[in-house]
Amino acid sequence: MNKLKGKPLNLKTLVDYSDGAVVSRTLLKKETGNITLFSFDQGQGLSEHTSPFDAVVEVVEGEGTFIIAGDAQTVKAGEMIIMPANIPHDVQAAAPFKMLLIMIRSKT
Repeated sequence: MNKLKGKPLNLKTLVDYSDGAVVSRTLLKKETGNITLFSFDQGQGLSEHTSPFDAVVEVVEGEGTFIIAGDAQTVKAGEMIIMPANIPHDVQAAAPFKMLLIMIRSKT
């Protein structure tokens, strides 16, 4: 059994910042989807890409810029954004921030 299951989790402390890097930690991995926690140092990001599935992102700490189909949105701690399937998107950190990514592997 996953050692994280059945316990309260503080998302702010499950992944640390690393100078000049993006750090990720998979919290749950299933055939139907993944839950991954990320930390981004200032100036870091994920380059533009697409996914065949919808993804839900909740910002846990700080704020990040999410660019979906060329439209930039600032998402702050306590807020979430849904990144639609098959639409180019990227993530940028003007300052350090943490986010929880929930990937739903379903096309319908």
